[in-house]
Amino acid sequence: MANIKSQKKRNITNAKRADRNRSVRSEIKTRVKSATSSIGSGDDAAVTAAISRIDSAVSKGVLHKNTAARKKSRLMKKVNAAS
Repeated sequence: MANIKSQKKRNITNAKRADRNRSVRSEIKTRVKSATSSIGSGDDAAVTAAISRIDSAVSKGVLHKNTAARKKSRLMKKVNAAS
């Protein structure tokens, strides 16, 4: 445990941020999973929601832009293969 006051505060802030980032990543995984399962039914809303959530994660700094591009590319590859 840190003795310096600013480092104690930093540890608390980092923990909060890590929790927030973890929940965003988890939601992205859930949305992508639901989007891939709904591909055959022709429901584009799930795919749009997944892509939107990936983009918002990039803007928040949770995901790197190339990681997001890779995730979106793989999702769209599956969508295009199904149709």
